[in-house]
Amino acid sequence: MPTIFYIISGMQSESLFINKEHYKLHLKRFWKQENAPSILLIHGSIEDGKIFYSKSGKGLAPFLAENGFDVFVADLRGRGKSTPHPSANHNFGHASAFEEDIPDFIEEINRTKGQGPHHLISHSWGGVHLMAYLAKNDLEDLKSLVFFGSKRDIRVKSLKKWWIVNVIWFGFCTFLAKTKGYLPARKYKIGSADEAKDYFLEVNKWVRSKDWKDHRDGFDYAAALQSKNIPPILSITGSNDTEIGHPVDCKRLLNEIGDQENFVFKVIGKKQGYQHDYDHINLLTHPDAKNDHFKEVLEWLKNSKIKS
Repeated sequence: MPTIFYIISGMQSESLFINKEHYKLHLKRFWKQENAPSILLIHGSIEDGKIFYSKSGKGLAPFLAENGFDVFVADLRGRGKSTPHPSANHNFGHASAFEEDIPDFIEEINRTKGQGPHHLISHSWGGVHLMAYLAKNDLEDLKSLVFFGSKRDIRVKSLKKWWIVNVIWFGFCTFLAKTKGYLPARKYKIGSADEAKDYFLEVNKWVRSKDWKDHRDGFDYAAALQSKNIPPILSITGSNDTEIGHPVDCKRLLNEIGDQENFVFKVIGKKQGYQHDYDHINLLTHPDAKNDHFKEVLEWLKNSKIKS
């Protein structure tokens, strides 16, 4: 049974669990009105759904619920309250996220609401999961998407990027994943969630690849997305996100999927008129975000319409 508790006056929260044969998926829900439009939030690599909310009821998910949306936050397989967690004995591939988990989350939202989701929001690699899903599927009720620091590949060059991405991520983390049978990101303080070995290695293939193709059958995700009429996308990234979600790399994802006229890209920093120069994480977690760029996200969600 879902566990319900109250965070703020009138707002409720519950944990929904989807039981599969060998694992369990967790979907966190925040809402005030049962008939509110729904949003599905998907996190990125080496993290879980808590990037979107805190125990005290702060973060993007509670903010959106407080402002008129029914918000569902996913814990992808093996992350957060989705169990079992990755280990040498529990391995799964990257495609599990967009071929199995996301469809299961969408089915649960439909079961709960009778329709939806109306909007999709992602952080970091979560945007790649969502677009890979949309390359092969259509959502009748989908009105818009929002990306926070989402990119598909990393080409920006700097000494810090070389150290973080090439040395630590591609080097040390790959060594850990292959020798231990999974990536113990929490133990080594690399991230807030561990990753399955195959998932981690397959993500890296896409990050390092110029072409966005399935390594199993050659399916071209970019070409498929370019041929579709994608709902409006708001893609934002922090001006101080210099390695994992650099503006150049985030903008290239929009170009790769067709850069339609209903795509909007924004850099969030002091130079652009915002309160702070946000980075890859505090773009979502900074206490001032709700009075800064979160308001623009809210306006985007409320005003988005499907392009005819």
